[in-house]
Amino acid sequence: MIREEFLRLAAAGYNRIPMARETLADFDTPLSIYLKLADEPNSYLLESVQGGEKWGRYSIIGLPCRTVMRVHDHHVSITYDGVEIESHDVEDPLAFVETFKARYNVPTIAGLPRFNGGLVGYFGYDCVRYVEKRLGKSPNPDPLGVPDILLMVSDAVVVFDNLAGKMHAIVLADPSQEDAFEQGQANLEALLEKLRQPITPRRGLDLSRPPAADPVFRSSFTQDDYERAVDTIKEYILAGDCMQVVPSQRMSIDFKAAPIDLYRALRCFNPTPYMYFFNFGDFHVVGSSPEVLVRVEDNLITVRPIAGTRPRGATEEADLALELDLLSDDKEIAEHLMLIDLGRNDTGRVSEIGSVKLTEKMVIERYSNVMHIVSNVTGELKAGLTAMDALRAILPAGTLSGAPKIRAMEIIDELEPVKRGVYGGAVGYFAWNGNMDTAIAIRTAVIKDGELHVQAGGGIVADSVPALEWEETLNKRRAMFRAVALAEQTPQD
Repeated sequence: MIREEFLRLAAAGYNRIPMARETLADFDTPLSIYLKLADEPNSYLLESVQGGEKWGRYSIIGLPCRTVMRVHDHHVSITYDGVEIESHDVEDPLAFVETFKARYNVPTIAGLPRFNGGLVGYFGYDCVRYVEKRLGKSPNPDPLGVPDILLMVSDAVVVFDNLAGKMHAIVLADPSQEDAFEQGQANLEALLEKLRQPITPRRGLDLSRPPAADPVFRSSFTQDDYERAVDTIKEYILAGDCMQVVPSQRMSIDFKAAPIDLYRALRCFNPTPYMYFFNFGDFHVVGSSPEVLVRVEDNLITVRPIAGTRPRGATEEADLALELDLLSDDKEIAEHLMLIDLGRNDTGRVSEIGSVKLTEKMVIERYSNVMHIVSNVTGELKAGLTAMDALRAILPAGTLSGAPKIRAMEIIDELEPVKRGVYGGAVGYFAWNGNMDTAIAIRTAVIKDGELHVQAGGGIVADSVPALEWEETLNKRRAMFRAVALAEQTPQD
């Protein structure tokens, strides 16, 4: 960008202006760039493997963010360099987030990747309580105590183009500051200079070692209690209260490894469409989610229900047999069709009339330890609505709550022993250009105070078998615990 263009954009009223440099990236990886530039609190790394098998085009490395918003219940705290600069008690935190984002008036610059900064972090499962007042405050204890919403103002990023072997370094400049253009150029040069430096090597993850036994975990449920909860849900279904409920158990273990080594192991063992590593300072969120919650890109809404699970087979023939078994399972198909309808319903609430389409129906996607039935629903965002309206309509996903959604969540409140927190919420970003991309926070670890917590559940319908439902939760956490075992085996520097 030349000075004249910068000044023209400033005169047009933009209060933050992206400045970018493009450079070759054939000697780097997204992970090495993260370790060079961003391995500090309030930073992140986002990557993608499409369908569990092909790396997505872009990876996003978020440099440490100076401005951070944390929401607990209805209290909003905004910090700058760790010092609180704003504090609010608000009726609707989601509306506050949208108003806060509107403070940043950022132009769209031709040639930059679709994401070049925005609000990045998560919205926890319990954010639904801001929208559905009938649910009230969570009745359950909250031993983790993490924020209900945590968003970082990401104003310095590197977007790694895996296809072209290049990267875009992008910083936001504030034109109200003296010498803003020169300072922006200096910030870019400093960023590129750090990229030229050699990386401090980390110890390798030894994949040749025999896999460790699954760690012994502490669960929020005993197996008997979980199976009793499944039976209770079946009674509610038979009484006509609901059609499906998705309970979950939280599994916790001691964890002493470096969180980044867990991410390294996870991206090897369980690559998925949504891979993320967040260092929030006092805790980390590390995940490999297979499921979009809701995406809005150029006003096109996408949701992608996943329901129906089998473990992976040892051979291609075994995989095909398991796929056939899954697609002929009446219980799994009924559950999936119910969630397609719920996805259409939720999308339709914020879509132009007649625009909702089912673009994929019941295809199989394979991941490292499990395979799933997947469908794809799209709709055109209604005129006058925003990505936040889409999030309000869809969070939490039916695949993490049930149907009808509100009654199912009331039953979850009754039966689960702890507040869900991050689990079942949305992880991702709101871009400056109005686009949004969020994953459902599943296959996700919260690491805090020397403990790692991962949660898993499954959809219960009238003919569910309690013992099999317990086993499904264990299958879903297997890739995470395998990654934990490898990270724990790695000697720490």
